[in-house]
Amino acid sequence: MSSKFSQSPKGLRQFLDIGDQEAWLEGAVVPADAEEREDSIEQRMRYASRFEKLLRRPQAPALFAILELYGRTCIPVPRATERAYWSVSCLPSSSDKPLVRVNASWMELFTLYADGDDLRARFILHLSDFTIDRSFAPEAIDGELPGQLAGAPDDVDYSCPGSRDLFVVRVRSAASIRAFLTAPRALRAIRRFNLTYMNRGRNAYQASHSYSVADYMLGEGEP
Repeated sequence: MSSKFSQSPKGLRQFLDIGDQEAWLEGAVVPADAEEREDSIEQRMRYASRFEKLLRRPQAPALFAILELYGRTCIPVPRATERAYWSVSCLPSSSDKPLVRVNASWMELFTLYADGDDLRARFILHLSDFTIDRSFAPEAIDGELPGQLAGAPDDVDYSCPGSRDLFVVRVRSAASIRAFLTAPRALRAIRRFNLTYMNRGRNAYQASHSYSVADYMLGEGEP
């Protein structure tokens, strides 16, 4: 029986119950997404000039292909949750000079940078997905695993930022980034981290969301 004291689901649980989230995490299902996206012309226009600059970058074709792969495989029900539970910023004005950055809640999930005419990426993930015993101990990291997942050990390095269950993986070259995104164990780690932060509440970076970049993440960008 319902109670006036019962609470409505929060975060991603508004769209997918825990069982559906677990099934998506394991690649068993692709949950039905919203048929249409919410949009804001004012928000699009706010970042239109930045988007035009991004289009002129030599990395743009590879960047948009990677973003489409990320949006299709790493974010559950991306149309239903766009902006409110995840966002992508275009040429954000931070000191590390990224090309794009994907966030959820108050956390960075995935960032792409220029590396000459190529790309490099930063993934923030759970440390426990990369330790040999699933612990939070940095000394238990399987040091060879991140490079193996990218298919190119020399293109990968990693660090632990000091928080209990955070692990930063940096991958150089578009080819190695795509390999990392499609390696089953890496994909599961990315999905698990994204579920954690999409479930923590509404996205704190809604004001910097670029609908034009998100078009490509959702397979709606111009070829």
